[in-house]
Amino acid sequence: MTKKTALVLGATGVVGTQLLKRLCTSKDYQTIHLFTRRELEYKDSVCKVHIVDFDNMKEFADLFHVNDVFICLGTTIKKAKSKEAFRKVDYDYVVEAGKLAKAANVENVLVISAIGADSKSSFFYSRVKGDMEEILKQLKLNSLHIFRPSLLIGERKELRIGEKISGKLSSIFEFLLVGPLRPYRAIHVETVATAMSIAAKSVTSGNHVYQSNEIEELANERELY
Repeated sequence: MTKKTALVLGATGVVGTQLLKRLCTSKDYQTIHLFTRRELEYKDSVCKVHIVDFDNMKEFADLFHVNDVFICLGTTIKKAKSKEAFRKVDYDYVVEAGKLAKAANVENVLVISAIGADSKSSFFYSRVKGDMEEILKQLKLNSLHIFRPSLLIGERKELRIGEKISGKLSSIFEFLLVGPLRPYRAIHVETVATAMSIAAKSVTSGNHVYQSNEIEELANERELY
């Protein structure tokens, strides 16, 4: 079977780091291009690291000629320092990557969004995520996979006290989150990464949106591959 090529944006992030490990060990890819702002600690012979100024992503348009594009970009308003800076990362950069993927006729585009994403939301974070999703859908990509995880559980390089507390509380009260509330259970970053790698094997066209519980269900199918 001919091996594929991929491009990962945000490989140094909490999900991107786990995703990269899975893609490299899957042996499905002969080359994986990585767009990062800094060098990676993780090394693999199939990886080609590109230090990118995301404000000028068009300069790397040729590298979008791959089978799969994984977009794991994301920040927080606290880290970004302003709403404008947050929107640049979580909307502008993601949409630009989607447009470049469209121009390159990429087979699969897989992007991390968030639970509650809604362009009409009164919450800024959810509204930005919703705006991003809507634009990507309008691009009519060959196959678009949008992942909406709930609170992410996993080791981070930066300490986020609020998320640690929320994660512990979510674990304690997890048994209450059933039925319609099931998508709100916290989810491990490894689970999201696994689901993304499995979805990339799909040959279905059109737009696909996975809520947090559906991400978990997809990840549980890994033994089939």
